[in-house]
Amino acid sequence: MGERVNSKAEQVYDELKEAILAGKVEPGEFIDKSALCERLGVSRFPVSAAVSRLAFENLVVIEPQHGSFVARISAADVRERMFIRRALETEIAAEAARRLPRDGLEALEENLARERKAVEAGDRLSFYAQDVGFHQALTTHLGLRRSAEILDSVRAHLERVRRMLMLPPGRIRQTLAEHSAIVAAIAAGDVESARVAMERHLTETTGQFESFARERPELISA
Repeated sequence: MGERVNSKAEQVYDELKEAILAGKVEPGEFIDKSALCERLGVSRFPVSAAVSRLAFENLVVIEPQHGSFVARISAADVRERMFIRRALETEIAAEAARRLPRDGLEALEENLARERKAVEAGDRLSFYAQDVGFHQALTTHLGLRRSAEILDSVRAHLERVRRMLMLPPGRIRQTLAEHSAIVAAIAAGDVESARVAMERHLTETTGQFESFARERPELISA
C-alpha cells in the first residue's frame, strides 16, 4: 500500500514539475489541488506530498490560509547564477581550446549534429536536452569534475528560465549558431576566440532573460 502511495506521489510530482518547468503553469499561478486529484485520479495525500516536495525545491510557494502557488522567478537569483555560469564556462571553453582531446571534440561535433536535427524538427524539448549535453561534454572530457558539480547545480536552478527562453521563434537556431562558433574556436585551438565565443553565448542568454523580465514583469520577483 505504501509503495502505491509513493508511486502516485512520484507521478504527481513528475507531472507537476514538468508543467512548471515547461511554462504550462506560469509563475504566480494557483495550484488547484482538488482539480489535480480529479484529473490524475489520486487522493489528496499524493498531491500534497508532491506540492511540498516542489516547495522544498523553490518551485512552489505555500501560503497558509491562501493555498499553493507556482513560485515567481527571482531575478536576483537568475542574474547571480548566470554570472557564475559565465565566469566558469568562459574559462572552460578557453581550457578546451588548449587541451580538449580528440574524443571530446568528436562528442561536441556529434552533439551539434543532434542539435541541428532538433532545430529542423522544431523540437525544443530535445534541443534543450542537447543544449545541456553540449555544456556537460566540455567538463566531462576535460576531467573537470568539481566544475561540473557546480555547473550542474546552477543549471538545475536555471532550468525553468532556460526552457522559457527557448520559446521565442528563432532562438534555438541562434543557440545552435552560438554553439557552432564555440566548437569552431576550440577545434582551431584558438584560446581567446573560444573564450569570447562562450562569453557572447552566455551574455546573449542573460540579455534574453532581461528582455523576458521586462515583457512579463508579473512572472518575476526581485
